[in-house]
Amino acid sequence: MIDVLVVDDDVRVAGINAAYVAKIAGFRVVAQAHTAAEALAVLESTAVDLVLLDHYLPDETGLQLVARLRQRGLHTDVIMVTAARDVATVRAAMRHGALQYLVKPFTFAGLRSKLEGYAALRRTFEDGGQAEQSEVDRIFGALGGANAGPAELPKGHSTATADRVRSVLRSAETPLSAQEVALRAGLSRQTAQRYLKLLERAGRVKLTLRYGETGRPEHRYDWV
Repeated sequence: MIDVLVVDDDVRVAGINAAYVAKIAGFRVVAQAHTAAEALAVLESTAVDLVLLDHYLPDETGLQLVARLRQRGLHTDVIMVTAARDVATVRAAMRHGALQYLVKPFTFAGLRSKLEGYAALRRTFEDGGQAEQSEVDRIFGALGGANAGPAELPKGHSTATADRVRSVLRSAETPLSAQEVALRAGLSRQTAQRYLKLLERAGRVKLTLRYGETGRPEHRYDWV
C-alpha cells in the first residue's frame, strides 16, 4: 500500500480528497493536515510515501513546507493539489521536486490518473537495475498519468465495468485468465473477455499464452 498524507487548509476539501484517494486501489490515507505545522508534525512521526499538498496554507505556502522538508532530510514524494495556477508557482514546484501538479478544481478521474502514474513510477523504481534510454523514457512518461483505456468506449460498453476490469488487473501480481478476472470483478466470463479484448486493442493490456498439458494455450492478461 502507498501511504498518503492529504494537506489542505479547507477541512471539507481535505475530506473529499481523502475520500477520492481511498477509492483508488493500492492507496490509503494515513492522515490529514490543515496547516504546514500539522503536516510537518505528521511527516516527522509517521511513515508517509506521498503528500497531496495544497499551496495556500494559513501559516506558510506548500512550497515553503517542501523546502523545509528537504532541509530536514525528509524526501517524501509530493504532488501539488492546488488552485495556484500562475507559471511562477508551477515552475517553483518543479524546482522543489514536486512530481506532479494538479490544478483545482479537478475530477476524480484526474486525480486517479496522477496517482496511477505515480504508482507506475514506484513499480519501475522498485525493479532496480540499469536504465536504457527506453526505460528512462518510460520512467518520465509514468509521471504523465495512466489512462484506463480508450478515451471513448464503443457503444454498449460501460465505463464502470471497464474500471472494474482495470482495477483487477492493476492489483494483480501475475497475469490473469479471463475467468480469474471475471471472478475477481464479479462479472460473467463473457463480459470480462469482451472488456479484456477492448483494453488489449487499446494497448493497455498485454496478452500472453500459457501452454498446459492439453496443448491448448490459456490466454493470460497483464496490465501494461
